Amino acid sequence: PMCGYLPAASSGAGAPQFVVWATRDANSAHLQKLQIVKGWDDPAGGNAEQVYDVACDDGRPPDPETRRCADNGAQVNLADCSTTGGGGAAELSAVWTDPEFNPSLRAFYYVRVLENPTCRWTTWRALENGGELPDNVPPVIKERAWSSPIWYTPERR
Repeated sequence: PMCGYLPAASSGAGAPQFVVWATRDANSAHLQKLQIVKGWDDPAGGNAEQVYDVACDDGRPPDPETRRCADNGAQVNLADCSTTGGGGAAELSAVWTDPEFNPSLRAFYYVRVLENPTCRWTTWRALENGGELPDNVPPVIKERAWSSPIWYTPERR
C-alpha cells in the first residue's frame, strides 16, 4: 500500500514484488518510462539510492546491464512547441522484484513516471508574447509524477 509498511521478511522469504501502473493524463504528453526509486541504509552507515527503469514506452524491457530504457528520440521544436519523434505510451505497467533486496537493511520504494519532453511554461509565454527565451532556465522539461513511498523495516533482533 502507498505510504505503508512492508512486513519484515522472514528467514528465507523472497524479495518484495511490486505491481506498478501509470496512465497518461489526457491533456498532457505521452509517457516515456516508468521507474522505481529505491533508497536504503548503507551498511557503512550512509544512505544509498538506485533508480530502476521498469517499463519503457516501446514495450521492450529495460537494458539488463544499465537498467535503463533506450532514448525514444522524442524532441520539442522550440519554434512552436510541437513534438516530434518518440512515440510514448498511453499507459505503462510492470511487475518488478527488487534484484538486490537485503532483508537486514531498512529501505523505501516509490514509483515515478516520466513523460516525453514538452515546452516549459516560460517557453510558451515567450512564444505567445514574441519575446526571447529566458536563458536562466531550460526551455524544455519532462513532467513527472510519483507515488507515496512504501517503507521496509527489518525485524529487530
